[in-house]
Amino acid sequence: MSTKIYVGNLPYSVDDEALRSNFSEFGGVSSAKVMMDRDTGRSKGFGFVEMVSADVAQAAINGLNGMSVDGRSIVVNLARPREATAGGGGGYRASGRADVGYGNGGFGGGRY
Repeated sequence: MSTKIYVGNLPYSVDDEALRSNFSEFGGVSSAKVMMDRDTGRSKGFGFVEMVSADVAQAAINGLNGMSVDGRSIVVNLARPREATAGGGGGYRASGRADVGYGNGGFGGGRY
């Protein structure tokens, strides 16, 4: 079982230290990070906490999920691994299909 926890619907007033403090009640915290917007420097409203063991992580999830923090009901669950993205940074990526796109003949661009 993973020890990395996703914490969502956080009030914008919560910082790394407050997040660490809330989770340390359940056991050792390896790291606590509130995700910040690059442009504004403001919290994105979610973060990640890494606990020292799977048992401690599960206890924190059970104890904090749905808890009200500054009037907001926080979401606490196991973090899922990041999904692989196609390429670096967006932009147009041509389809690998030969029968779709411009210049492939016929009305509308396809071979139908």
